[in-house]
Amino acid sequence: QVHLVESGGGLVQAGGSLRLSCAASGDTVVVNYVTAWFRQAPGKEREFVAAITWSDSTDHADSVKGRFTISRDNAKNTVYLQMNRLKPEDTANYYCACRRFPTIATTRSAYSYWGQGTQVTVSS
Repeated sequence: QVHLVESGGGLVQAGGSLRLSCAASGDTVVVNYVTAWFRQAPGKEREFVAAITWSDSTDHADSVKGRFTISRDNAKNTVYLQMNRLKPEDTANYYCACRRFPTIATTRSAYSYWGQGTQVTVSS
């Protein structure tokens, strides 16, 4: 069992930056697992944002490439999402998720463990 807790959300003006954190606890001594960020805006489907493997391979959605960067600190069991040049359309609840496979997946159903989410609001 893996327990995930997100933090770092808030209100920011367009063009600003935020860094989200996802702290993992529980059965975290698991090599070859992938951690991802998804987001869900009101009335919309939850969508993939970025993911990272244990060995630091990454993938980012086209909508955030060049603006968002996922990274991890294995010693702290924490994954980060640095979000720069934020836009109002980035407003959503951001969720951290984990899967016990070594390859990145971009679908919600591929992830077994989820955090409660952290709200990001970007004002214009």
